[in-house]
Amino acid sequence: MTDTATAPELAGTEVPKPKIGAYHRHLLVCTGPRCSQDGASQALFDSLGDKLKAAGLNEGALRIKRSRVSCFAACKGGPIVCVQPDGTWYYNVTPANMDRIIERHLVGGQPVAPLVFHQAGQSPTGGA
Repeated sequence: MTDTATAPELAGTEVPKPKIGAYHRHLLVCTGPRCSQDGASQALFDSLGDKLKAAGLNEGALRIKRSRVSCFAACKGGPIVCVQPDGTWYYNVTPANMDRIIERHLVGGQPVAPLVFHQAGQSPTGGA
């Protein structure tokens, strides 16, 4: 099989390549029913458009893309948010804590350590 510059084919039909606008970080919000049964995760996701716009993160070099995820399989302490490509996982992301994450991590570049429960590339510490 040879590598070609043409688009992949499916049953003889050319498949169009998707396009996504440029972004600096990708914010993933678990909105699964076990993460927060009271709908807090979905409400958090719904509020992000206005919060990111207010922080100037809806366009330009620091633009944040946001997506809902149906389950992270980390079903305690929600709402849970993951910042990529940083690999920083946050728990207990209340609206006030989201404001802290936006200000300190997404704008300032420094994770909010008390809210981090996992950091990609680091071994678990065994405590909270």
